[in-house]
Order: sequence, then C-alpha cells, then structure tokens
Amino acid sequence: MKQNTLSYKVKQYLMFAGPGTILFFCVVIIPFIYGVYLTFTSWDGVSATKPWVGLTNYAAAFADKDYWAALGRTAIYSVFAVVLINVLSFFLAYLVTSGVKGQNFFRSGFFVPNLIGGIVLGYVWKFVFNRAFVALGSAISGGTAPSILSTPSGAMLALIIVSVWQYAGYMMLIYVAGFMSVSEDVKEASSIDGCTASQTMWNVTVPLMRASFVQCLFLSITRCFVVYDVNLSLTKGEPFGSSVMAAMHVYNQAFTYKNYGLGQAEALILFLVCAIVGVTQVMIGKRGEVEA
Repeated sequence: MKQNTLSYKVKQYLMFAGPGTILFFCVVIIPFIYGVYLTFTSWDGVSATKPWVGLTNYAAAFADKDYWAALGRTAIYSVFAVVLINVLSFFLAYLVTSGVKGQNFFRSGFFVPNLIGGIVLGYVWKFVFNRAFVALGSAISGGTAPSILSTPSGAMLALIIVSVWQYAGYMMLIYVAGFMSVSEDVKEASSIDGCTASQTMWNVTVPLMRASFVQCLFLSITRCFVVYDVNLSLTKGEPFGSSVMAAMHVYNQAFTYKNYGLGQAEALILFLVCAIVGVTQVMIGKRGEVEA
C-alpha cells in the first residue's frame, strides 16, 4: 500500500512539477556546474579546446585589483541604494494604504518603473541627466552646467537614483502586503491601551511586518550586487572606469578581453559574496521574526 502511495506521489510530481524541474536543471543547475568547470580552464570563449589550469584563475582573480575595486564600488552603491529603496518603498506603501484618495492608481503608477527594462531605463535617464538637467542648470546659472555623469561621484549618484526609482515601486507592493496583513483588531487594541499613532506604527505594525522587511532587503541586496543593465546603458563604467560595477567587470573580463575562465572565476566569487550577504541577512531577519 505504501509503495503504491509513493508511486502515485511520484507520478503526480512528474506530471505537474516534472517539466519545471527539468527546465530548472537545464537552465540553472547544469549551466552553473559547467561554469564552475570553466573556472579551472583558460578558455577564451571561442576555441574548441579548454586547457586545464587548475586554481590559476582563482589566484588571478584574488590578485586582480580592478575586480576588487569594482566589488568595493558595488558594495558602496548597494549600501546607499538598498537603504534608500527600502525607506522610500516603505513610505510609499504607508501612503497607499492610509486611505488616500486614488491609492490604487498611485500603486499602479509607482510600480510602472519596474516594468521598464534596465537598458531602456538607463538610456532614458541618461538623456534626462545629460540634456534636461544640463539645460535646466544652464538656464538657472546663466552659464554651461556640467552633467552629473561627468564626474565619478556624480555617476555613482546617478546609478543610485535610477536604481531607487526602478526598484522602489516593486518593493512597495511587498510592504503593502505587509501593511494589509496586520489585523485592525491589533491596532485598535493598542490604541485602547493608550498608544499614539506613531507608537502603534513602530511598536506594533513594524514588528508584525518583519517578514516583509526580510524579503525586501534580500531582493534589493541581491539585485544591487548584480546590477549590469543600468550600469551599461547609463554610464558604461565612465568616467575613466570609475563607475564599473562588479557584474560589468566580470562581463568585460569574459567577453571583451576573452578571459572566459578568469571571468567565470570572478563571477563565482561574486555569487558567493551575494549568497553570504543574502543568507546572513535572511537568517538574522528570520531569527528576529521568531523572537518577535
């Protein structure tokens, strides 16, 4: 009987989840394993042969100052972008769940930037920074105003602004779900106990939304660490390579400089950094969620 039940469950799994599992292995697992294999070769991405070089690529990756500089810039960019994305999205979620007139329209409007592809988004904002803001600055100052993209700090600021504008609407929906999951009875009970609106927010609502914070932080951290499309279309790593993020450096190493093995090794290191940061953040958040 147990064997028949097990066989039935296996058949059900293969029928409903089997195609998805096969696609996942074909698209994610197998390419990942193949990529790990390539880190031990000196393949140029074109040749038929893939000479085995062992750990040489990893040694070269750890000695690549440009890679670690790009990873450091990515970390700085991620810190500012993640904080601003979550602060803004939390505020927007509070706004569109507070009963304001037309809140459903605002939810849709705030989410729209996330539907625009990163390449298109970068080119649109590049026009805004290089043309619209320059023309406005020139009209105000009476001279020729420089573009914000012309300086290293300005290019980094532009990347942060565009990322916040793109991702805030998506994270907002997760916070909206968090706000809506908090029972009105709990809020009423806190007000009966003498809590003000701000005290109810920070001592009741926010702790009960911890799962939303965990999800939003994890998603924003991982997205910011692997940003490439906006980096390519908005700054192309300029000026003077000062805005090259880790993902762009890995791409250039593999496809521009034809060091595919080294690029794969640096990509694997970037993956491990993202995994460690993301998993650590989720573990801390989940632990706090259980304690709450």
